[in-house]
Amino acid sequence: MLRHALTAAGLFALPLAAVPLAALPTPVHAQEAVVAVPDPESLFTSPDPVLNRNKQAALHIVKDLLECGHWDKADQYLTPAYHQHNPMVPSGRDTVVHFFTQVVKVQPKACPAHMATPVAAVTAEGDRVVVSMVRTLKDPKNPGKTYTTTWFDMWRFVDGKADEHWDGATLADAAP
Repeated sequence: MLRHALTAAGLFALPLAAVPLAALPTPVHAQEAVVAVPDPESLFTSPDPVLNRNKQAALHIVKDLLECGHWDKADQYLTPAYHQHNPMVPSGRDTVVHFFTQVVKVQPKACPAHMATPVAAVTAEGDRVVVSMVRTLKDPKNPGKTYTTTWFDMWRFVDGKADEHWDGATLADAAP
């Protein structure tokens, strides 16, 4: 029975997968908007002590480092090796800090009482934490309009510090 269900699902997915995205019609509202939760920091907790520790470290990476630019605190949340799967930033904590402080020229600012990053979901399993955030982009076919999609950051933690990172960045993201 499971095999028949998988076969039916595969038959449905194959024709859609074979259609180039450019050939699909562009509906006026192709999606439901991605919506942030009202209290994102509440998602960064778990009754499991290891998951809670990792989620709290992810919270500080998002809020303290990425949102507030306090890269002087990177050693509290990132291992020295910090393996990077973003194609624009090489691996290594020092390299990542250099990228944000010297290349992007992020300046530290006062952190608000509550994080401003629009978070839609936080998932933790084993040694990994995934943070899904609302990303608002300009509609390339309709100037002046925007749409939402989901950005994600995923970290693998070792002893409460991020040791490996994935996100959805592409080389095209670096283009001016």
